[in-house]
Order: sequence, then C-alpha cells, then structure tokens
Amino acid sequence: MSTAKATRESTKGTKAAATKTTGFTDEERAAMQERARELKAEARRGSRAAKADGERDVLAKIAEMQGTDRAIAERLHAIVKESAPALSPKTWYGMPAYAKDGKVVCFFQSAQKFNARYATLGFNDAANLDEGAMWPTSFALKELTDAEEAKIGVLVKRAVS
Repeated sequence: MSTAKATRESTKGTKAAATKTTGFTDEERAAMQERARELKAEARRGSRAAKADGERDVLAKIAEMQGTDRAIAERLHAIVKESAPALSPKTWYGMPAYAKDGKVVCFFQSAQKFNARYATLGFNDAANLDEGAMWPTSFALKELTDAEEAKIGVLVKRAVS
C-alpha cells in the first residue's frame, strides 16, 4: 500500500470521529446564554448596589434548585458568607458564585444543572489555594456533614487570604 493511500485511509476515521461530536450540550449552551444575560445585567446596574443585587440573584438561583442540590447550596451560601464576608455573591453561568474584586473565587454547580452524578464546589484561579505544583480546584459534593462544612469553611478562608 502506498504512503498516500495509507494516509487517506487513516484520516477517514478522524473525519468520522470529528463529525460525531455535536459541540456544546444543551445545558452548556444554556449556561453560556445565562452568562451573557448576567453580563448585560451587570453593565446596566454598574457598581450601584452590586452586592445586594448579587445576593438577590444568588438566592433566586438557589430557590430554583431542588432536593439535595438546594439544601447543599443553601448551606454553602451560609458557610461562604460566614467564612469570607468580603466575598460578593453573584451568579456566574447561572450558578451561585462568590467574587473578590470582581473575580469569581468560588462557585457551586448543582448536579441537576448538567445532569451530573454529584454537585461541585469549584475554585477559580483567583482563589489562593496554591500548594506546591498541584492542588485540587473542585470538590464533589453528595451531602454536607459537619466535617465537610468545617473543611469548606477552611478552604474558603484560605482562598481569600
């Protein structure tokens, strides 16, 4: 078999695999649309009452959640407010998030939002969690016990230090 023919045959599988991907899921597209709406709303509001508006938006998103996601989100909101009162609540891609100087430090992603097995507490690069050359930036949450709540409180405090 010639090299050219072998190359054509080997790329056939690549083309087929490339056409099978559909891009973003419906949930991801909805999150991006929510983020665009959030940015427009932030621009309209300006800096006036941003923290109060953010708190209202986060509480509204939490109220939309169901079951375990809602219970975890409510508790996380209280932990973040208690552990790091300097963080400003806001929505980010339709999720409850907490920012410092306009940059999202941490966020809660419900399991329901992306049809996942578990909810996630995530930290962005604005979080001061650096530990050596590698450290975790997100944590799976299936439930919150006192032990997990204490760990989250420590993480959030460290993230804003």
